[in-house]
This record gives sequence, C-alpha cells and structure tokens, in this order.
Amino acid sequence: MTDQQHIYLDYAATCPVDPAVLQHMLPFFTEHFGNAASRTHAFGWEAEEAVSRARAQVAAVIGADAKEIAFTSGATEANNLALKGVAEFLKDKGNHVITVVTEHKAILDTGKHLERNGAEVTYLSVGSDGLVSMQALADAIRPETVLVSVMFANNETGVVQPIAEIGALCRSKGIMFHTDAVQAYGKVPIDVNEMNIDLMSISAHKIYGPKGVGALYVRRRRPRVRIAPQIHGGGHERGNRSGTLNVPGIVGFGAAAELAKTSMAQEAARTLELREHLRTRLEAEIPDTIVNGSLEQRLPGTLNVSFAYVEGESLLMGLKGIAVSSGSACTSASLEPSYVLKAMGLDDELAHSSLRISVGRFTTRAELDSVADRIRDQVERLRAMSPLWEMVQEGIDLKSIEWAHH
Repeated sequence: MTDQQHIYLDYAATCPVDPAVLQHMLPFFTEHFGNAASRTHAFGWEAEEAVSRARAQVAAVIGADAKEIAFTSGATEANNLALKGVAEFLKDKGNHVITVVTEHKAILDTGKHLERNGAEVTYLSVGSDGLVSMQALADAIRPETVLVSVMFANNETGVVQPIAEIGALCRSKGIMFHTDAVQAYGKVPIDVNEMNIDLMSISAHKIYGPKGVGALYVRRRRPRVRIAPQIHGGGHERGNRSGTLNVPGIVGFGAAAELAKTSMAQEAARTLELREHLRTRLEAEIPDTIVNGSLEQRLPGTLNVSFAYVEGESLLMGLKGIAVSSGSACTSASLEPSYVLKAMGLDDELAHSSLRISVGRFTTRAELDSVADRIRDQVERLRAMSPLWEMVQEGIDLKSIEWAHH
C-alpha cells in the first residue's frame, strides 16, 4: 500500500478493508438494513440470513460449526468474554487461571481484573525465542485450575506457540483452553478439533475486514463449553452476548474470512517470501541486526528486529512516511520498552531499538527494497553519531565499563 511517499508495513496493527469485502458490505447499510433479530418481516429475515452465512464463513476457517461462533465488537471483547465468562461460570469448580506474560493487554488486564475479584492467575514466562515451555505449563496446573489462555501468535513478534500440544495437555486434565488467535486466524491453518481448542478470540480487521467486529468461538460438544455473559440484554448470540448485531460488519467479516480461507496457502507463501527478502537484506547490510523471536515458529508476515546501539524513537523519526511500529500498537503511546521483548530477555536498549515490520496482501517487493535502503541509511547515520558504536568498533566490551555516576 503506497500513496505518495507513504509505505504501509503495519498489517499486524490493522489492514485496509479489501475492496471485494467492501462490495459485499455496502448493500447492508442502505437497501438491506434490517435488524437480524426482527423475526416478523422480510427485512429482518434478510439480515438474519446474511448473518448466518457470515457465521458459517467465519467458522469454516477453523473447522468449527457455525453455531459455535458468537459475534462481538472485536477481539478485546471476545478475550474479556472468554476469561470473565469462564471464570464466573466455573467459580465453584476452581479459581485458578494460567496465562503467559507476553499475551496481549486485553488478556493481561482481564487477568488483573480476575485477580482483584478473588481469582488466582499464574503468568508463565517465555524463553528467549518467545515460546512458552510445555513443562512449565504442566507444572503450573493445579486441581483448582479452570482455564488456560495462551495466544496463538504474538502481535509484536509473530511467534507461534505450540497450540496443539497445549490443547492436548488441557484436554487430558479436563481444563478449558482459550487462545487469542487474532494474529493467526486466516494466516495459518487452525483446526479447533485437532488442536483441542475450547474458546478462541478472532477479529475481522486483521484479515482485511472492517474494524469493530470480532467473534468468540465457543465449543458446543465434547466438551460443551458454557460461559457467563458479560453484556446482558435480549439474549442475542445464544445468550452469550446481547446487543443488536452489526450486520454490515458481520457480512464483511464473513467475506474476509472466506477470502482468507481460499487464498491462505498462496498468500502465506507470498508473504513469507517478501518477509524473508527483507530480513536477509537487513541482516546482510546492517551489522548487529537481531531478529527477535523464533524464526521457525512464527507467522509468515511478521518481522521484529532490533538494531544494537540505535535508539528506537530516533530510528522511527528517520523513517517518516513508512508505517512500521515500535512496541505494540496498544501501548506505543508510552515510551516504555516493549514488555514482550523484555520478557524474552532483551535489555531495555535493545527492546527500545526494535521495529515491528508486518507485510501484507498489498505489499510489493519494491516497497520492501525501498524500506531496507531507508533503514540501512538511518541506522548508519545514527550509529555514526553514537560514541557507544565507536567504542564497540574499537573492540571495547561495553559490559565491562565502569560508568561514573554523578
């Protein structure tokens, strides 16, 4: 996506709506404007039919049944509904939840809320590759554990967790398993039955659908998952989530899901090739380039990279017109170094010098070459001004220096 001097490489934050998706949505704003809950006339039936079609399209991507999809306002709501809904429904069975320190804030902050309400939450750490240890997870399980929530793929690094193994472990212990699959849905193959996933959060705007619509997959059988609703009203969405459905948004979500499903293999291959082209250029042309997180287990389109001895904010300033992110979109207003990278063992300096570059459907190789040139030039410029870089070039080990404190 290029317009004048703007290059968009922040697909992990959001995607433009695909023109084909928009075409499906438009009639539902004006001609087919019915409320899907109106049961007494054709306007309502038409809307309801469009919603059921979208429900089936969204479910098909993950091997689920259409009845297992509850539409929400987005994945943040889906995450809240999953964690609060399970914790509340199963509070007599147990009060312990397990999650991971590198989860999205929508999970971490919901975990904090559960703790304030008497639940116990264990936050597992990750290795330097960003992966959670199966042994640590198994050791954290207690008789009162009711839910494990581990994200499918990380929003900052693109690292993909061992979801099938986690699902098998949870199933063998009779514990509910939720995954925040926002970054992975429609990008990598997911099968809720093979992977023993009980609940899954997904979002339309990460797959070229509209913003403000998402869904929670809730397993119906073997086992049947029950959750306490968090928004009460007319009992919409099988009682899981009340509120008039956003019909145009849901239609767009369905169309985007269908597009993602049919083009997944080709798109993943193309995206991976583009990302690897950029990665090999950066690593070849910029010394001390560090790729953050496992390269084997990661999404095709996400590259998180740090450049030693360069300050992240200055680097971003030098990349004006190029949309990339430093830290995560949800916390980038603060100058805190990324909590995800720190959890993986990066020091503040390296965490601060990180860029997340995410490639998508409309990215071209020419754009990536132009970005590689710009990053190389900016890193060289900033390092030329850095006394630390000069010392490193002279072979001085910075860790051994005693800095004077005034």
